[in-house]
Amino acid sequence: MRFFEEKRREAMRHIEQFMLEKMHEYLKPIDTIWQPTDFLPDSSSDSFFDEIKDLRESAQGLSYDLVAVLIGDTITEEALPTYESWLTMVEGVSDNEEGGWMKWTRHWTAEENRHGDLLNKYLYLTGRVNMRAMEVSTQYLIADGFDIGTGHDPYRNFIYTSFQELATNVSHRRVASQAKKDGDTLLSKMCGVIASDEARHAKAYMYFIKKVFEIDANEAMLAFEDMMRKKIVMPAHFLREVGLKIGQTFGHFTDAAQRLGIYTAVDYVDILKDLINEWQIEKVTDLDEQGEKARDYVLALPARLLRVADRMKNPELEYKFSWIYG
Repeated sequence: MRFFEEKRREAMRHIEQFMLEKMHEYLKPIDTIWQPTDFLPDSSSDSFFDEIKDLRESAQGLSYDLVAVLIGDTITEEALPTYESWLTMVEGVSDNEEGGWMKWTRHWTAEENRHGDLLNKYLYLTGRVNMRAMEVSTQYLIADGFDIGTGHDPYRNFIYTSFQELATNVSHRRVASQAKKDGDTLLSKMCGVIASDEARHAKAYMYFIKKVFEIDANEAMLAFEDMMRKKIVMPAHFLREVGLKIGQTFGHFTDAAQRLGIYTAVDYVDILKDLINEWQIEKVTDLDEQGEKARDYVLALPARLLRVADRMKNPELEYKFSWIYG
């Protein structure tokens, strides 16, 4: 175990130099990046209440399912303290408080923090959301924590974040498109810029793992196989409302996302294919017998998952969230 941990730390020290060189590509300067205020009604303006009225009118056109998905996305964005503390426990990240990996984690957190701030304020202003119920769910998600099956292993953690950031990009991008169809151009712009952030972050984590495959291919392949056998569990899996157990709310949330085509079983497969292509899994060398078997499993998985997805029926609307009025 000690050898395993030290090998991971060596890999993290090796990748760190490449991460620092490209960090400016994956994270934007704080002084120039967008802030929530750029999109929200200006409380110092004489037209403030007119702007709120316009926002509320546009939000009335959003479908019930879209509001539900947006709230779920917002709650998972606001559980940021959990994600930061989880990343700081990864092997090789917190070895040096002033080191490159802690710098990355703090700056990544700072960018992500804007997402929940923006969406929370928007939802509050719409008048369609029971904010207290939503806030309770947010507190539950942070207090409950979650186990995503990565342990302290940087390989598994960065494979997870590669997948998860791609998934949040898809979700926010599709919400933006649906909001535009429903006539809410402001929400569409908000979710569009959030999706852009998530795309950059996904590129970063995919790059980190690409560098791992260059120096420790066999262990990287085994980690990839392990994460896909466990299945990538989104933070939203741990959502719950008052009186419900962990997992119960998630089922209804995913039903809404599936009905709208915001995030589906096919999207899960497409993301897996993207990772296989990005890391050129078919071309990876220096694998032992176990590593080869892991590769075979990963390469065969998309077709297997697609067969399952093809048999899935679109769920009907039959649940009312405590988060939404009416």
